[in-house]
Amino acid sequence: MIIAWVLSLLTLLSMLAVQLERLVALELLSVNTIAQSHQGFMTAEKEILACEKHLSNTAVLSNSTCHIQSAGKNLWLISSTSKPSLEILVFMDEKIQSPYRINWRQKFE
Repeated sequence: MIIAWVLSLLTLLSMLAVQLERLVALELLSVNTIAQSHQGFMTAEKEILACEKHLSNTAVLSNSTCHIQSAGKNLWLISSTSKPSLEILVFMDEKIQSPYRINWRQKFE
């Protein structure tokens, strides 16, 4: 009877060790995924900032790494080409040639 109890206790401990290993592996995957997506968002934000900075100079924008569309009345939609894709709505003040962000969103495909 004692031997059966000890064996069941050892079995439970080994199952606990397996579950802990799986949990640690999932946590490592989660941390790596978060780091990769953060890097992707930073890259997309840098692309958008570069396009937003040169929005008044159309010659520079012809070779840009983002898509720019007019939304009418000095409003522009700027979206990044990298994954994940971000899209911002910008108001371009013609008097001081300065863009103002109105909103932004993640663009899903």
